[in-house]
Amino acid sequence: MKKVIVIGCPGSGKTTFAEKLNKLTGLPLYYLDAIWHKPDKTHIPREEFDQRISEIFATPEWIIDGNYNRTIEMRLRECDTVFLFDLPTEVCLQGATERIGKGRYDLPWLEKELDPEFEEFIKAFPKTSLPQIYELIEKYKKEKHIIIFKSRKEADNYINNMR
Repeated sequence: MKKVIVIGCPGSGKTTFAEKLNKLTGLPLYYLDAIWHKPDKTHIPREEFDQRISEIFATPEWIIDGNYNRTIEMRLRECDTVFLFDLPTEVCLQGATERIGKGRYDLPWLEKELDPEFEEFIKAFPKTSLPQIYELIEKYKKEKHIIIFKSRKEADNYINNMR
């Protein structure tokens, strides 16, 4: 495990897991949200985002935390290990709500409320994003180590078993 991606619905616990994995393995951790978003709540151009991801690929070890569906296949091609968080929508909504008002490494601003558009994205994730992710995982499953978590407890157990 040298090149890792952590993907799944927002609020599922990806970032918390990625941080724990980083502490245990020492692999450098990159947050896609921190790359994409500017402090003024705009974002960098797609080309720059893709370039920054390519620069990460050029390094020998990494953990990349985040979804960004458009770039999942690009990251799947480059990684050796995939952690997919496939948790119930209610859990993801709760996770997104619980982080409101808390400073985060991966966002350059403090969220004051759950953005309605973001909430709808989370609710739609199982129907809009997850099928595409599973299709890609199916495509790459023979050449990648794939771990799918259906609960946060499974993710915690994985980390605890690594210790």
